[in-house]
Amino acid sequence: MKFKGLLLGSAAALLAVGGAQAADLPVKAKAVEYVKICSLYGAGFYYIPGTDTCIKLGGYLRAEVALGTNSDFTLNQNVSTQGDNGGRNRLTNYYTGRAREDFNIDTRTATEYGVVRTFFDGVFSWTTGNYVGTGSGTGTTAYSGTLAAATTPGATTTSLFGSGGGSVNGTDGNTSAGSLGVYYAFIQFAGFTMGKAVSQFDAPWTNYPGNNFDGLVGGSGTVTGILQFTYTADFGQGITASFSAEDPTSYMQAGNLNMSGATASSVLGASYGSNAIGGSRSPNLVAALRVDQAWGLFQASVAAHDNHVAYYGPTEPTGHPDDKWGWAIQLALSIKNIPTGAGDTINISGVYTDGATRYNFQNLAGSSYVIFGGSSTAYQSLTYASAPDTVFVTGSSQETVKTWGFRGAYTHNWDPYWNTSIYGAYAAAQFGTLAKTTLCGAGGVISSGVGVVAGVTACNPDFAVGQVGIITRWTPVKNLTFSADLAWTNIDQKYAGTVTPAAITPVPAKPIATYELKDNNSLVLLLRAQRNW
Repeated sequence: MKFKGLLLGSAAALLAVGGAQAADLPVKAKAVEYVKICSLYGAGFYYIPGTDTCIKLGGYLRAEVALGTNSDFTLNQNVSTQGDNGGRNRLTNYYTGRAREDFNIDTRTATEYGVVRTFFDGVFSWTTGNYVGTGSGTGTTAYSGTLAAATTPGATTTSLFGSGGGSVNGTDGNTSAGSLGVYYAFIQFAGFTMGKAVSQFDAPWTNYPGNNFDGLVGGSGTVTGILQFTYTADFGQGITASFSAEDPTSYMQAGNLNMSGATASSVLGASYGSNAIGGSRSPNLVAALRVDQAWGLFQASVAAHDNHVAYYGPTEPTGHPDDKWGWAIQLALSIKNIPTGAGDTINISGVYTDGATRYNFQNLAGSSYVIFGGSSTAYQSLTYASAPDTVFVTGSSQETVKTWGFRGAYTHNWDPYWNTSIYGAYAAAQFGTLAKTTLCGAGGVISSGVGVVAGVTACNPDFAVGQVGIITRWTPVKNLTFSADLAWTNIDQKYAGTVTPAAITPVPAKPIATYELKDNNSLVLLLRAQRNW
């Protein structure tokens, strides 16, 4: 009996110890959810573990240097009213370097209403800064970032710009070397696009029918996106129609100028009056019809732009002109795989605007220019021009500025590794009777400017910008491309004669001297290496 009790007690003890050890063992782990390829939306998508949402990460890293310009590779930076850019003197960089990382996130989820998509694209850039004149009698200069911090309340050495490149409203915002930008951030659902995306007015190639040059005139180009609420109807067989309300405040306002504030000296600096844009009351209304086929595509776009002005004077009782709606129309055509070679392409577009200048002189090209050059009869030559949306004088209605233009490119593939594009653009601005009378009529700003503009022999604010360029690209391995882009720009202004201004306000260091009014041009070469991923 004693032996039997010992065995039973030992068994109970072993069971108790075993039960305690079993209680201490970890719970069985769930199966690992490995990342799976999502083949629904093309290459590069993966399922987010534990969800039915697919995600794709992408972007590029770019290193480049532009020769013949003192800022980013755009028309507005080399021929401009901003700082010293058009001065062509010792305060102008002969080259500009930039390194940039672009990062984008694309997510898509299939639902009973169709695909829900979100897209984000941001950039981080480091760009060569400038030394600019401070106006000191000793010729002191300051680095642009330091100058911005000193003159702008709350400014820091790193700036955040909505355009991603440090450029806002067509001006050089490159006040510091480092910048962060948001290009796109939008949601697409059931045919709707909501957020910051390329304008529905733009041709599919935006500013780039075949070039890297950012400052091509002759069409719209919201390459860094514009806030919008859009519905796109798909009729099948490659036919779609889009209707959009788009925010004009950041990129689509060329100015509403009160010319009562113009002086002879300000006009010579391409400032034809006091800018009096009022608060935004209406989005730009855009509609587009697009046909995509194997041979290429055709697109027709129209836009309406509300020109809403503040007041004639500093207070409300001074009154204001009524709103004036402007409009624009654009036609775009792409022809693919033409007989000259596999993959060869022709892209062309043409545009006409009336009171909606930014749809022709797009944001990165700008629409106000001052450039100096050589002269055999005066100290230097001077070209100045400006194209706002509307002009008015105190007590009058708004008068729209009309423009027209085109751009295009032909791209030829020499072999799988090399291709070359030849491209060009043209844009012309035409002022109405009010503007021409205010500037050039009897008693006008220019015609009556005794002394300063006494040598002017032809007075006409109309002007045109012509551009041609050539780019060659080499892609030795997939997604790594080296390119060289040479662009020539000519400002064809309609003034003639000589002027002796007291100062050229936008360009420091220019002396009081006699300047010859004539056309000028610029030549810029961009060398770029880019790795897409």
